[in-house]
Amino acid sequence: MIGLSEIKNVSVGSLKEGNLVILDNTACKVVDVKVSKPGKHGHAKVNLTAVGLLDGKKRNVVMPGHDNIEVPIIDKRSAQVLSIVNEVANVMDAETFETFDLKIPEELMGQCGEGCHVLYWIIMGERVMKQIKTE
Repeated sequence: MIGLSEIKNVSVGSLKEGNLVILDNTACKVVDVKVSKPGKHGHAKVNLTAVGLLDGKKRNVVMPGHDNIEVPIIDKRSAQVLSIVNEVANVMDAETFETFDLKIPEELMGQCGEGCHVLYWIIMGERVMKQIKTE
């Protein structure tokens, strides 16, 4: 389950392309925002299209512009690769010295090696390797 410290609420009307939101209990990146004009008796509607950060699925939602939506808080950390087995790297966090396994994304497969430093994100309790750090 999502911890309260991992999310915050923001107004849907204030979102722009590139912002992060939570749709269907998944952290997503906003790729398109369309705002309709308010009608005679209603409020402006926001048509939000976002793509999941972890699964790549496209999601769409239409909400009144004054409503709030949850936004994930991403913890960005660095770690050192200790060993690699197939597509999984065993890494040690640079601050806490905790060791754990991270799946190596396809785009980083050839660049990641033992002893290199990586940047990883903690998104809603899941750890995801994002890039190789160059010293």
